[in-house]
Amino acid sequence: MATTKTTTIGLIGYGSINSVLARHAVAAGYRVLLSNSRGPATLADAAAALGPLATAVSVADAIRNSDIVSLSIPFKAAFDDAAFPADAFAGKIVVETLNYYPERDGRFPQLDAREITSSELLQRRFKSARLVKAFNNIYYKHLENLALPKGHPGRSALPVAGDDADAKAKVSAFVEDVGFDAVDVGSFADSWRSEPNTPVYVWAYFPKPPEGLSEEEKAKWFFEGHGGGVLSAADVKALLAKATKDSPVGGVMPKSFS
Repeated sequence: MATTKTTTIGLIGYGSINSVLARHAVAAGYRVLLSNSRGPATLADAAAALGPLATAVSVADAIRNSDIVSLSIPFKAAFDDAAFPADAFAGKIVVETLNYYPERDGRFPQLDAREITSSELLQRRFKSARLVKAFNNIYYKHLENLALPKGHPGRSALPVAGDDADAKAKVSAFVEDVGFDAVDVGSFADSWRSEPNTPVYVWAYFPKPPEGLSEEEKAKWFFEGHGGGVLSAADVKALLAKATKDSPVGGVMPKSFS
């Protein structure tokens, strides 16, 4: 079993990404604080299943008592100051896993015009926090299934972006601890390279879909989370370099299947 670490991870939102990160973090020896908008009672069972390193708490306590916050909520929700007061995040290292999806989030004209990246806009929103973008470009099933120990030849990599070098280094160390090599994208001005509609976004971790599938069958195949093998740090760097601004800004919400 991993040695318990002194770093505590506060998880804001407990959907597909943060629930996987919680499992990986506990396995790596991190203490985790689980929180969501519905209150700690709704996460008591999840915390119990994770074991003694996990505790369900309020959002305020998760922010206050953590060393690194993982913010994984819909993009538009991050601008709700009543739910997520900016001052509460002051001085905190915050991993933002957020992506802009206009169908879900509504239109943000600054983003649509490429005047600013989504991470730069979030940094303006949480101006006193130390934001870092990570875990935003991978499907949660791949985040779960592709994680491997350091040094493993089959390990995949994830991009990390941010303006605060120290915060980015600490988040990169966390990425490494939970099963992936970290690749520095650069500043938030460069973070668009790992956003929806870029070569490294989500599909890079999939194999090629089988031939002859209908669009509905392709979507269902997507949700099954087929692993695509190794996407090394060199692969990620190459895909980041291939990104252009020719594609539309923002993602399109996939259709789910029962």
